[in-house]
Amino acid sequence: MIKPRGVVLGLAATVLTVTGCQAGPSPSAGSASPSAAAVATTGPVAGKPSLGPTASAAASVTPSGSAASAAPSMSATPTAKPVRLRPVKGGPTLERTGIALRKVVGVKQYGIRLAVDPVGKSLYMLNAASGLSRVDRAKGKLIPVSSVADIVDGVPSGFAFGPDGAAYVVANKAKGTRTTHAIVRRGTPNGSGFTWTTLATTDDYPLGNDAFDHLYNGIVVSPDGKSVFVNAGSRTDHGEVEDNGGKFPGVREVPLTSAIFRLPAGARGLVLHDSDAALKPYLYADGFRNAYSLAFSPNGQLFGTDNGPDADFPDELNLIQQGKNYGFPWRFGNEANPQSLAGYDPASDARIEPDSGAAQNNKYTNDPTFPKPSTKAFIDALPNAGPGSANYVDDAGAVHDAGKEGTQLSTFTPHISPLGLVFTDKGLAADSAPGQQHAVMLSWGSSIGQLPDQGRNLDELTLSKTATGYTVRTDEIASGFNHPIDEVMLDGHLYVLEYGQGGAIWELTFA
Repeated sequence: MIKPRGVVLGLAATVLTVTGCQAGPSPSAGSASPSAAAVATTGPVAGKPSLGPTASAAASVTPSGSAASAAPSMSATPTAKPVRLRPVKGGPTLERTGIALRKVVGVKQYGIRLAVDPVGKSLYMLNAASGLSRVDRAKGKLIPVSSVADIVDGVPSGFAFGPDGAAYVVANKAKGTRTTHAIVRRGTPNGSGFTWTTLATTDDYPLGNDAFDHLYNGIVVSPDGKSVFVNAGSRTDHGEVEDNGGKFPGVREVPLTSAIFRLPAGARGLVLHDSDAALKPYLYADGFRNAYSLAFSPNGQLFGTDNGPDADFPDELNLIQQGKNYGFPWRFGNEANPQSLAGYDPASDARIEPDSGAAQNNKYTNDPTFPKPSTKAFIDALPNAGPGSANYVDDAGAVHDAGKEGTQLSTFTPHISPLGLVFTDKGLAADSAPGQQHAVMLSWGSSIGQLPDQGRNLDELTLSKTATGYTVRTDEIASGFNHPIDEVMLDGHLYVLEYGQGGAIWELTFA
């Protein structure tokens, strides 16, 4: 695993345990994401509107009209007629006809994940503070199943089911502000809930002790149920030194961070050590900043969203393949990280967002010791032709829209924090063509920068096969969510979870 880790001082000659830890979930750093610190100390997310009373439906209308792709590699795709409907006061706005909206239940702060038990066909929600609940969709109730203390000694951050109905939770546990480690737990159904055992833990690894400790979070089980894939978020914004106030001089990334690991689902008490050699059997792919959402497509391919840095580089969607490197921290989207280049001058970098944490804490510097990668065979993010989530900023600081310009962006508008990736068996806002795959994706929402697209949307992704991967078309389905963080499909309905005070679980039904 090639990391710009510098020299890790104060660690034993033996490998460190792989871990990821903070006090809570963290879709993105530098934006208003549900960070570890937020769960521990900050309370409500500022500026969130309250949701209105429950209402059950919007009009259903047969989709009509068509729109041509902005990119020549994409075929024309019929879409539903654009509208703006807000059937529930204080709820999201529907951007297409043919959708019914219902508020299922209000949720408390720190609801972070939804998952469907494929055996019992029940919907579950994981709350980082209170634990696991089953969602009674008919009665609009949350039924407690497992407390956090029952599940894990740590802060839960990811949740998934295997095809046999076993539940998997990834969590993080810090030791003060110095180090952290990750824990993966498996819940075996016992009739009334789950019996929890430890699948894997990591060594302690050094915290940066700032907003860029992304920790371990995304988790998904392979379709055959044999493997568990876990995202290890980065501990830096863009590969800079994060020495935690001098506690870890020269440290950037470490072997346990900025990667996706594959673990045997049947493991018990596996320990992941902070060493390239020790991690080699488990390293699936490298070079991710924070792949918060992982999902398998119907044809068995693994995809993941990845959040870009505090500078104006795109957030990403990647086709994740074993043994490949996706570029972090040397590459964002399909462009080089400027701080990794000789002679970098941050004063002339028009892409640095001045209101970001990285800028305000002087994380962008001329950095002649930035490590050189041992490979140039990086895999770029999938190209997005719009029309949705395709704002970008050029080197002069000018704002563009790739969808309107007929170009492509790799992949999404900077800072919107894509997550909640779910594949569907057919198009929702768009009809399907041969060779296409469809998914839905949420955007948490930006709190930095002035781009027109500020996220908090639900988008459909239409993936068209190319010789080297896929090209993405993005169609906006709904907007104005209250920091949406996860979603699932169940019984033909799409369920969207909002994070924070005044949040809800919403049900969308498509004609």
